[in-house]
Amino acid sequence: MPQSRESQISLIDTHYYHCVSRCVRRSFLCGEDKFTGQSYEHRRGWVEERLLFLGSVFSINICAYAVMSNHTHIVLCVDKEEADKWSLKEVLYRWHQLHKGTLLSQRFMRDESLSKSELFTLHETINIYRQRLFDISWFMRNLNEYIAREANKEDNCTGRFWEGRFKSQALLDESAVLACMAYVDLNPIRAKMEKTPETSKHTSIQNRIHSLIKGEQPTKLMRFVGNHRQDMPKGIAYSLIDYCELVDCTGRCIREDKAGHIEHHSSPILERLGLDSDQWLTLTTEFEQHFHTAVGSEHMMQQFKHHTNHQRIRGMAKAKALLQQA
Repeated sequence: MPQSRESQISLIDTHYYHCVSRCVRRSFLCGEDKFTGQSYEHRRGWVEERLLFLGSVFSINICAYAVMSNHTHIVLCVDKEEADKWSLKEVLYRWHQLHKGTLLSQRFMRDESLSKSELFTLHETINIYRQRLFDISWFMRNLNEYIAREANKEDNCTGRFWEGRFKSQALLDESAVLACMAYVDLNPIRAKMEKTPETSKHTSIQNRIHSLIKGEQPTKLMRFVGNHRQDMPKGIAYSLIDYCELVDCTGRCIREDKAGHIEHHSSPILERLGLDSDQWLTLTTEFEQHFHTAVGSEHMMQQFKHHTNHQRIRGMAKAKALLQQA
């Protein structure tokens, strides 16, 4: 029986979530249909463009993504605090980029005068919009419904394009976040679609590497902000160069189809996370196999279980084995 979204998302425990959406039956999101020879490769651009656009509208940061032939992987970070700071007009400006809103919200944005009762109603509406703009379900809805409409229009058909619901995993600590990001970024390599991270089209790692070559970071992805320190800016508390090197090294181990070993001196992230190369390679190649609703250390998963009223959470034993040092 499907779990309610409320039992899968707990901002008390983490702001980071891994979301996966899959097409139904033999529907093709991207790639080439080997049965008909028809190419859907151009749809990768649809997904990436829409995803990055939504990241600029919602108070939800995009940490990693990979657009595959019949599914998408996205790692998101919810920023409720940022949404709470927005003015009334800021909320409406963002919402109106996605939906028409109401007659009152349109009048307010045109600076027309409103009565007290109209203002009261508008404030209630804005509170709803504000909550939706840091809600992962609304983010994924605005992504998947848009792509489904475009694909059905192109295919000249109607009906369901995606599976009924997207899968969501709570990433409860730094080890889970970094391992999941690498798992997502390495999807094309594991699927033997690409040979290197920098050639993996429509992925966050390619986006990051191309920006890194210019000495920059992608403006539409969550930033890497360096090691933990006082007055930390918002972002992922590691070096972007270290992360890219680690993903590249991991990709080579996967690509060579052998056990592989990642030296600690060349991967300071692993050293800081307290993981060895075997644990890391297991996480970045079998992430979805071992965990379901949440991923993190045993202690963090126990807390998440309590806060979301789960009787049990699958993957607790693997968390103990793979993430006990984190």
